[in-house]
Amino acid sequence: MLTRLKANSEGKLAKQICRVVLDQFDKQYSKELGESWNTVRLVDVLISPSLWQYAILFNRFNYPLELEKDLHLRGYHPILQGSLPYYPKSMKCYLSRTPDRMPSERHQPGNLKRYYLLNAASLLPVLALELSDGETVLDLCAAPGGKSVALLQCAYPGYLLCNEYDSLRVRWLRQTLESFIPQSLTNAIKVSELDGREMGAAQPEVFDKVLVDAPCSNDRSWLFSSDSQKAACRIHQRNNLPVLQVELLRSAIKALRPGGLLVYSTCTLSKAENQDVISEILTSNSTIMPVDISAIARTCSQDFTFAPTGQQCSLLVIPEKGKAWGPMFVAKLKKSHEYRKMAMWILSVTLLTPASFPPIFCYSQIQIERVNYVERPLEQQTHVHESDLRHSACKIMQSIQQAIKQALETKPE
Repeated sequence: MLTRLKANSEGKLAKQICRVVLDQFDKQYSKELGESWNTVRLVDVLISPSLWQYAILFNRFNYPLELEKDLHLRGYHPILQGSLPYYPKSMKCYLSRTPDRMPSERHQPGNLKRYYLLNAASLLPVLALELSDGETVLDLCAAPGGKSVALLQCAYPGYLLCNEYDSLRVRWLRQTLESFIPQSLTNAIKVSELDGREMGAAQPEVFDKVLVDAPCSNDRSWLFSSDSQKAACRIHQRNNLPVLQVELLRSAIKALRPGGLLVYSTCTLSKAENQDVISEILTSNSTIMPVDISAIARTCSQDFTFAPTGQQCSLLVIPEKGKAWGPMFVAKLKKSHEYRKMAMWILSVTLLTPASFPPIFCYSQIQIERVNYVERPLEQQTHVHESDLRHSACKIMQSIQQAIKQALETKPE
């Protein structure tokens, strides 16, 4: 019966595959991804729903013990446990090596669901946040709510703001939260409907952790566009998405406190919406630093297939047979403390050549966290002979550069 349903489903969906979108993907991704795209197309996981897999995320607020036993008997195994040092013990997610889908549970007001079906790659951005109890967390583009639910399986945040701008999707978000979160936690969780681009101005430097699961050209759903004219229009409008994504990230950065972590994710393979967006943020914002997450690709290769991104701060999951997860792009960033911003500015100044130093130069105390450098007492800051200054300035600048570089490499307490 299950096989027949799968066959019927595949046949129905195969007729709706949009050639316009697939041709565009072939043209773009073969160039951007090379052999990785060939891996995806080899068995056509993206256009074969019968090969799709669904992970089962348990709800710790209504834990399904009997279901867990049944899944073990059916060959399911827990995902990622032991692979990551910061994997929370409270999160339990099971998957099967073969395509299989549990029936979704219906929403019943007052009753909590036992599990949530999702693409297993969706857990990677949640785990990358390394959420701890008591932290203030922002899910900037939260609907339909799966990642918000996953966040709450990891820890008990002091405050979780789930934001969604689309009025129709926000109803979906509220229902999802109601289906999985007990009444006792509702005071710590708020749903807002603000344009994500305005969040930073509305709540500056409030959050310890921010997740930006950005609107993107969702590759799986776009491939099944039923109207080829609308699909062509989507492909054209796709060029505007990186602008929106950068604006959302800049707003998220403003909302993030110094020292906080930000994770950006999409469900597309598009370089313009992934690596290029992150590169734009890193080159245009001196307070943001990349966080190396390449270890995730090494430790999680048993469950996921990764394509190279050219960035240590990002990962790209591509689907293949038996690991039909993704597409999912994940990037991790950190907002620096003010002393680091100051240090970068001073460092850029000290890279001046000796010939460019002004004839009169005075130095006072430079203090950047653990760095203390004193050249002259304040009362001795008088006119200095130019030749003496130029001679000593080189040594001074070398010392300052070395000290600042050490400060930049030092993690704040």
